[in-house]
Amino acid sequence: MSSRATVAPVLLAVSVLLISMVSYQCGAALAKQLFPLVGAQGATAFRLGLGALILLLLRRPWRSSRQASDWRALWGYGLSMGAMNLVFYMSLRTIPLGIAVALEFTGPLVLALFGSRRLLDFVWIALVVAGLALLLPLRGQVQTLDPVGVMYALAAGVGWALYIVFGQKAGATYGADAVTLGTSIAALVAIPFGVAHAGTALFSPALLPLALGVAVLSSALPYSLEMIALTRLPARTFGTLLSIEPAVAAVAGVVFLGEHLSVLQWLAIVAIIVAAAGTALSVRRALVSEPLAN
Repeated sequence: MSSRATVAPVLLAVSVLLISMVSYQCGAALAKQLFPLVGAQGATAFRLGLGALILLLLRRPWRSSRQASDWRALWGYGLSMGAMNLVFYMSLRTIPLGIAVALEFTGPLVLALFGSRRLLDFVWIALVVAGLALLLPLRGQVQTLDPVGVMYALAAGVGWALYIVFGQKAGATYGADAVTLGTSIAALVAIPFGVAHAGTALFSPALLPLALGVAVLSSALPYSLEMIALTRLPARTFGTLLSIEPAVAAVAGVVFLGEHLSVLQWLAIVAIIVAAAGTALSVRRALVSEPLAN
């Protein structure tokens, strides 16, 4: 009974995190269709603005009587979410989805490296590094990558790491309301950029169905699911489990955007999935020796 009680929350966290990744990348592929109409900035404004509105209507966090004082964690969570989304979409203008996510993943990877204490942890991280090395076009093709897009993707990685750290703390204090409040703060970051770039095009009724799809798939659903995982897993474990994200992004690029992968890149996906699976198997030990952030 005790063993089942320990494993069940871990299985739930891993399961919802996988669903979140698929939803997030499908939404990103959908969002690229908005780029010619409202730009990356407008797509980010749609994603976070409508996502926040949906969550506010569903959750209505103002009804909560919870007395929370950790505003710094909440604002850190929201601001990092907004900045991460904006620069990530800016990177998608010029580099493929799978490559952008692979570069963005350097943030959680560094977070996992800093939190590692056992030799086995470094084995999984080494597998991730090998997978990313194969996934990126480093063999004579690096000049085809737009350097500005690469810098945007790396900046998104910094935001992703901060999102994990602050998200744990905000979730511990505000519970499920942290997602709603954090997404609302993130929308305050993104909407001014979207309005400045796209202007009145953001208010076109014809774009609303596509924009709602992006908001649900890329914000409302995955962030709600990620908060479940964030409050049940240590930051190091959560960050390393996210290693599967580049693989999900690469597959989404193939299915929805017609991006093609080489044999080496498919090998990279296998290496990343093996690393994520290995990390998942060691989650239970990490939960015992590495408590959640408070």
